Amino acid sequence: MNTDTQKNLLLVEDDPNFGMVLKSFLEIKKFKVTLCDDGNDAITIAKSKPFDLFILDVMLPNKDGFTIAKELKEQQIIAPFIFLTARAMKEDKMKGYELGALDYLVKPFDPDILYLKIQALLNKDSQLQSIETTIFKLGSFKLNTLKQVLIFNTEEIHLTHKESELLRMLIEHKENILLRSQALSEIWGDDNYFTTKSMDVYITKLRKHLKKDPKNNIEIQNIHGKGFRLLIKQL
Repeated sequence: MNTDTQKNLLLVEDDPNFGMVLKSFLEIKKFKVTLCDDGNDAITIAKSKPFDLFILDVMLPNKDGFTIAKELKEQQIIAPFIFLTARAMKEDKMKGYELGALDYLVKPFDPDILYLKIQALLNKDSQLQSIETTIFKLGSFKLNTLKQVLIFNTEEIHLTHKESELLRMLIEHKENILLRSQALSEIWGDDNYFTTKSMDVYITKLRKHLKKDPKNNIEIQNIHGKGFRLLIKQL
Protein backbone atom coordinates (compact mmCIF):
# COMPACT_ATOMS: atom_id res chain seq x y z
CA MET A 1 0.00 0.00 0.00
CA ASN A 2 1.18 3.50 -0.76
CA THR A 3 2.50 5.32 2.31
CA ASP A 4 2.42 8.86 0.89
CA THR A 5 0.19 11.39 2.63
CA GLN A 6 -1.79 11.92 -0.56
CA LYS A 7 -3.56 8.66 -1.38
CA ASN A 8 -3.59 7.09 -4.85
CA LEU A 9 -6.95 5.91 -6.16
CA LEU A 10 -7.68 3.92 -9.32
CA LEU A 11 -11.13 4.79 -10.67
CA VAL A 12 -12.38 2.35 -13.31
CA GLU A 13 -15.46 3.87 -14.97
CA ASP A 14 -16.48 3.68 -18.65
CA ASP A 15 -18.95 6.60 -18.63
CA PRO A 16 -16.63 9.45 -19.73
CA ASN A 17 -18.73 12.29 -18.30
CA PHE A 18 -19.41 10.63 -14.97
CA GLY A 19 -15.81 9.43 -14.75
CA MET A 20 -14.33 12.90 -15.29
CA VAL A 21 -16.77 14.54 -12.87
CA LEU A 22 -15.99 11.98 -10.16
CA LYS A 23 -12.24 12.22 -10.83
CA SER A 24 -12.35 16.02 -10.49
CA PHE A 25 -14.39 15.78 -7.29
CA LEU A 26 -11.94 13.36 -5.69
CA GLU A 27 -8.97 15.48 -6.77
CA ILE A 28 -10.57 18.48 -5.06
CA LYS A 29 -10.65 16.26 -1.98
CA LYS A 30 -6.84 15.92 -2.30
CA PHE A 31 -6.65 12.40 -3.74
CA LYS A 32 -4.43 11.40 -6.65
CA VAL A 33 -6.83 9.77 -9.12
CA THR A 34 -6.04 7.62 -12.14
CA LEU A 35 -9.07 7.20 -14.40
CA CYS A 36 -9.43 4.10 -16.57
CA ASP A 37 -12.40 3.28 -18.83
CA ASP A 38 -11.59 -0.31 -19.87
CA GLY A 39 -11.55 -3.49 -17.83
CA ASN A 40 -8.50 -4.96 -19.55
CA ASP A 41 -6.46 -1.80 -19.01
CA ALA A 42 -7.38 -1.69 -15.32
CA ILE A 43 -5.23 -4.71 -14.44
CA THR A 44 -2.22 -3.32 -16.30
CA ILE A 45 -2.55 0.06 -14.60
CA ALA A 46 -3.06 -1.55 -11.17
CA LYS A 47 0.26 -3.37 -11.62
CA SER A 48 2.13 -0.24 -12.70
CA LYS A 49 2.30 1.45 -9.27
CA PRO A 50 0.89 1.14 -5.73
CA PHE A 51 -2.72 2.18 -5.21
CA ASP A 52 -4.41 2.74 -1.86
CA LEU A 53 -7.94 2.00 -3.06
CA PHE A 54 -9.77 0.79 -6.16
CA ILE A 55 -13.16 2.16 -7.23
CA LEU A 56 -14.61 -0.28 -9.74
CA ASP A 57 -17.67 0.13 -11.91
CA VAL A 58 -19.31 -3.27 -12.33
CA MET A 59 -20.44 -2.91 -15.95
CA LEU A 60 -17.34 -2.30 -18.08
CA PRO A 61 -16.20 -3.12 -21.61
CA ASN A 62 -14.05 -6.24 -22.04
CA LYS A 63 -13.84 -7.14 -18.37
CA ASP A 64 -16.38 -6.40 -15.64
CA GLY A 65 -15.61 -5.04 -12.19
CA PHE A 66 -16.15 -8.40 -10.48
CA THR A 67 -13.57 -10.04 -12.74
CA ILE A 68 -11.11 -7.20 -12.15
CA ALA A 69 -11.44 -7.60 -8.37
CA LYS A 70 -10.91 -11.36 -8.64
CA GLU A 71 -7.80 -10.96 -10.81
CA LEU A 72 -6.34 -8.28 -8.54
CA LYS A 73 -6.57 -10.66 -5.61
CA GLU A 74 -5.17 -13.59 -7.60
CA GLN A 75 -2.16 -11.45 -8.54
CA GLN A 76 -1.70 -10.31 -4.92
CA ILE A 77 -2.42 -6.67 -5.76
CA ILE A 78 -3.74 -5.71 -2.35
CA ALA A 79 -5.87 -2.67 -1.57
CA PRO A 80 -9.46 -2.15 -0.48
CA PHE A 81 -12.04 -1.73 -3.23
CA ILE A 82 -15.51 -0.29 -3.67
CA PHE A 83 -17.97 -1.29 -6.40
CA LEU A 84 -20.09 1.26 -8.27
CA THR A 85 -23.06 0.07 -10.29
CA ALA A 86 -26.39 1.06 -11.74
CA ARG A 87 -27.73 -2.38 -10.79
CA ALA A 88 -29.28 -2.75 -7.37
CA MET A 89 -29.94 -6.50 -7.52
CA LYS A 90 -29.36 -8.38 -4.28
CA GLU A 91 -27.40 -11.09 -6.11
CA ASP A 92 -24.93 -8.52 -7.45
CA LYS A 93 -24.41 -6.99 -4.03
CA MET A 94 -23.82 -10.42 -2.49
CA LYS A 95 -21.31 -11.29 -5.19
CA GLY A 96 -19.48 -8.02 -4.59
CA TYR A 97 -19.17 -8.61 -0.87
CA GLU A 98 -18.16 -12.23 -1.40
CA LEU A 99 -15.27 -10.98 -3.52
CA GLY A 100 -14.14 -8.84 -0.60
CA ALA A 101 -15.57 -5.43 -1.45
CA LEU A 102 -15.77 -3.18 1.57
CA ASP A 103 -18.66 -1.22 0.08
CA TYR A 104 -21.09 -1.23 -2.84
CA LEU A 105 -22.69 2.00 -4.08
CA VAL A 106 -25.68 2.08 -6.43
CA LYS A 107 -25.85 4.92 -8.95
CA PRO A 108 -26.90 7.65 -8.67
CA PHE A 109 -25.21 8.42 -5.36
CA ASP A 110 -24.04 11.51 -3.52
CA PRO A 111 -20.27 11.89 -4.15
CA ASP A 112 -19.88 13.22 -0.62
CA ILE A 113 -21.08 9.83 0.61
CA LEU A 114 -18.42 8.13 -1.51
CA TYR A 115 -15.80 10.48 -0.08
CA LEU A 116 -16.82 9.66 3.50
CA LYS A 117 -16.72 5.93 2.75
CA ILE A 118 -13.25 6.24 1.22
CA GLN A 119 -12.04 8.17 4.26
CA ALA A 120 -13.46 5.56 6.60
CA LEU A 121 -11.74 2.73 4.71
CA LEU A 122 -8.38 4.42 4.48
CA ASN A 123 -8.35 5.55 8.09
CA LYS A 124 -9.10 2.17 9.66
CA ASP A 125 -6.04 -0.05 9.71
CA SER A 126 -8.05 -3.11 10.68
CA GLN A 127 -10.19 -2.80 7.57
CA LEU A 128 -7.15 -2.32 5.38
CA GLN A 129 -5.57 -5.45 6.82
CA SER A 130 -8.74 -7.48 6.42
CA ILE A 131 -8.81 -7.02 2.66
CA GLU A 132 -5.53 -8.93 2.41
CA THR A 133 -7.19 -12.06 3.75
CA THR A 134 -10.78 -11.99 2.69
CA ILE A 135 -11.54 -15.05 0.55
CA PHE A 136 -9.56 -18.29 0.55
CA LYS A 137 -10.43 -21.46 -1.37
CA LEU A 138 -9.86 -24.79 0.34
CA GLY A 139 -11.04 -27.73 -1.72
CA SER A 140 -14.84 -27.50 -1.74
CA PHE A 141 -14.79 -24.86 1.01
CA LYS A 142 -14.39 -21.09 0.96
CA LEU A 143 -13.13 -19.13 3.95
CA ASN A 144 -14.28 -15.53 4.25
CA THR A 145 -12.08 -14.01 6.96
CA LEU A 146 -13.84 -10.65 6.78
CA LYS A 147 -17.12 -12.27 7.82
CA GLN A 148 -15.43 -15.11 9.75
CA VAL A 149 -17.47 -17.66 7.79
CA LEU A 150 -16.51 -21.03 6.31
CA ILE A 151 -18.75 -21.80 3.33
CA PHE A 152 -19.50 -25.34 2.16
CA ASN A 153 -21.95 -25.49 -0.75
CA THR A 154 -24.74 -23.24 0.52
CA GLU A 155 -24.04 -23.80 4.22
CA GLU A 156 -22.33 -21.07 6.23
CA ILE A 157 -20.31 -22.18 9.26
CA HIS A 158 -19.72 -19.22 11.54
CA LEU A 159 -16.27 -19.20 13.10
CA THR A 160 -14.73 -17.39 16.01
CA HIS A 161 -11.94 -14.92 15.29
CA LYS A 162 -9.28 -17.40 16.42
CA GLU A 163 -10.77 -20.23 14.35
CA SER A 164 -10.84 -18.02 11.27
CA GLU A 165 -7.28 -16.76 11.72
CA LEU A 166 -5.90 -20.22 12.47
CA LEU A 167 -7.53 -21.70 9.36
CA ARG A 168 -6.25 -18.77 7.29
CA MET A 169 -2.69 -19.43 8.45
CA LEU A 170 -3.02 -23.15 7.74
CA ILE A 171 -4.26 -22.38 4.21
CA GLU A 172 -1.40 -19.95 3.63
CA HIS A 173 1.06 -22.66 4.69
CA LYS A 174 -0.79 -25.40 2.79
CA GLU A 175 1.34 -28.55 2.40
CA ASN A 176 4.03 -26.92 4.54
CA ILE A 177 4.38 -26.88 8.31
CA LEU A 178 2.72 -24.07 10.22
CA LEU A 179 4.91 -23.72 13.27
CA ARG A 180 2.97 -23.87 16.50
CA SER A 181 5.03 -21.01 17.91
CA GLN A 182 4.22 -18.76 14.92
CA ALA A 183 0.46 -19.34 15.19
CA LEU A 184 0.47 -18.83 18.95
CA SER A 185 2.46 -15.62 18.64
CA GLU A 186 0.33 -14.10 15.87
CA ILE A 187 -3.13 -15.18 17.07
CA TRP A 188 -2.84 -15.60 20.83
CA GLY A 189 0.06 -13.20 21.42
CA ASP A 190 1.67 -15.70 23.77
CA ASP A 191 3.31 -19.14 23.73
CA ASN A 192 2.65 -20.71 27.12
CA TYR A 193 1.16 -23.99 28.28
CA PHE A 194 -2.42 -22.71 28.42
CA THR A 195 -2.44 -21.06 24.97
CA THR A 196 -0.88 -24.22 23.53
CA LYS A 197 -3.74 -26.30 24.93
CA SER A 198 -6.22 -23.72 23.63
CA MET A 199 -4.76 -24.00 20.13
CA ASP A 200 -5.20 -27.78 20.22
CA VAL A 201 -8.89 -27.27 21.00
CA TYR A 202 -9.27 -24.96 18.00
CA ILE A 203 -7.52 -27.46 15.73
CA THR A 204 -10.05 -30.08 16.84
CA LYS A 205 -12.90 -27.69 16.05
CA LEU A 206 -11.53 -26.98 12.57
CA ARG A 207 -11.17 -30.69 11.84
CA LYS A 208 -14.81 -31.15 12.80
CA HIS A 209 -15.92 -28.32 10.47
CA LEU A 210 -13.92 -29.74 7.56
CA LYS A 211 -15.57 -33.16 7.98
CA LYS A 212 -18.74 -31.64 6.55
CA ASP A 213 -17.25 -32.48 3.16
CA PRO A 214 -18.41 -36.11 2.54
CA LYS A 215 -15.29 -36.70 0.45
CA ASN A 216 -13.26 -35.88 3.57
CA ASN A 217 -10.17 -35.11 1.50
CA ILE A 218 -8.86 -32.29 3.72
CA GLU A 219 -6.57 -33.22 6.58
CA ILE A 220 -4.87 -31.21 9.32
CA GLN A 221 -1.82 -33.24 10.31
CA ASN A 222 -0.13 -32.94 13.67
CA ILE A 223 3.64 -32.65 13.15
CA HIS A 224 5.06 -33.74 16.49
CA GLY A 225 7.15 -31.11 18.22
CA LYS A 226 6.70 -28.57 15.43
CA GLY A 227 3.13 -27.68 14.49
CA PHE A 228 0.52 -28.57 11.91
CA ARG A 229 0.25 -29.17 8.18
CA LEU A 230 -2.86 -28.77 6.01
CA LEU A 231 -3.17 -31.27 3.17
CA ILE A 232 -5.72 -31.80 0.43
CA LYS A 233 -5.58 -35.50 -0.33
CA GLN A 234 -5.89 -36.59 -3.94
CA LEU A 235 -8.85 -38.94 -4.41
